Amino acid sequence: MNPASAPLALQLRQLRKVYGQLVAVDSIDLEVFAGECFGLLGPNGAGKTTTIEICEGLLEPDSGSVELLGRNWRTQAQELRELLGIQLQETTFSEKLTVTETLALFRSFYDRSMEVPELLASVQLEEKRDTRIGKLSGGQRQRLALACALVGNPQLLFLDEPTTGLDPQARRQLWDLINQLKSSGRTILLTTHYMDEAEKLCDRVAIMDHGKVIALDTPRQLIASLGVEHLLEYATSGAALDVDALKQLQGVRAVSTVGSVTQLQVAELHRTLPALLEKLAERGIPLTELRTHSATLEDVFVSLTGRHLRDE
Repeated sequence: MNPASAPLALQLRQLRKVYGQLVAVDSIDLEVFAGECFGLLGPNGAGKTTTIEICEGLLEPDSGSVELLGRNWRTQAQELRELLGIQLQETTFSEKLTVTETLALFRSFYDRSMEVPELLASVQLEEKRDTRIGKLSGGQRQRLALACALVGNPQLLFLDEPTTGLDPQARRQLWDLINQLKSSGRTILLTTHYMDEAEKLCDRVAIMDHGKVIALDTPRQLIASLGVEHLLEYATSGAALDVDALKQLQGVRAVSTVGSVTQLQVAELHRTLPALLEKLAERGIPLTELRTHSATLEDVFVSLTGRHLRDE
């Protein structure tokens, strides 16, 4: 997909939402192109869910505008409901209904809808068609919630934290389903605080923090903006190397400290790591932790905010 040549599926202009003294969404602008999977990333409380709920018509913004598929909620609400699919953070189903009965109920809300067998196949729940909701696993419930979002064969699909609380296998199964939906040409707006999820699924991402968009680009370009290929993190007991000594190590581009862990952004890991170990040995400073990894969106977030998502 070439975003530059695609029409807009979603356009936000100066969107703002305030709760008392809390500015949940702080005058943001966003554009999502038809056919792309766009990610809203950030920690809990960043404003992701408030933004997506305004887009879904569940909340009124205090100011700003929202246009979806060339339409707006003020004058074309019913038409939009037929064109959108929504998976909330948590979907509560009737525990005693079967999977088939639940999908039949959701189908009744639409003038035009997908057939139940097609929906079951799309989320790989054919074998659970007659299973009551109360007997489904967490991953199966999330797949059912996704099927319910697909009932109306939507052009624009909202997925709000779709894999939160799932085990790794269930998460990857849902990733596969989302990738299939991307391949079908649907536009997807995805919120998540899992940076690896965004790297796997999204064509472009906007990183939010404290109600603002602090970065927006493709995952590859955001990671490239760090100007480094690897991150080296370590902790010591007792004494520590000063920042100036660390910056003089070969290949080090930047040094930061998050809690007790020192992080080095490095361009040449194979040169920096031996140099660091040698310097620590010279000073008699014992290591308590040492790890390395390729640069990720998590590292972009740390670079922009000075903290990890997991610290939230």
